[in-house]
Amino acid sequence: RYRIAVFKSLKNISAQIIDDKINKTIVSASSMEKDLKKDKKNKTDLSILLGEILAKRASEKKINKVFFDRGAYKYHGRIKALAESLRKNGLNF
Repeated sequence: RYRIAVFKSLKNISAQIIDDKINKTIVSASSMEKDLKKDKKNKTDLSILLGEILAKRASEKKINKVFFDRGAYKYHGRIKALAESLRKNGLNF
């Protein structure tokens, strides 16, 4: 199974889908991308939008089952918003 690794800083959030068998990133999305950066949104809305974008990119690569790796971050706030957005847009974990 693929793994979604999440990184969160004070201003930004990013997530990537990794294949651990070959140690390669398959799909990634970040709040630092130009099309996301131009919209002035709060950080939680940015996480929801990032989840939609990552799920769409994953479905283009025919990925639908993943493992959610939240790292050391607690499952609330922006991390929870990202996870729920990923689930709503078709990823299963």
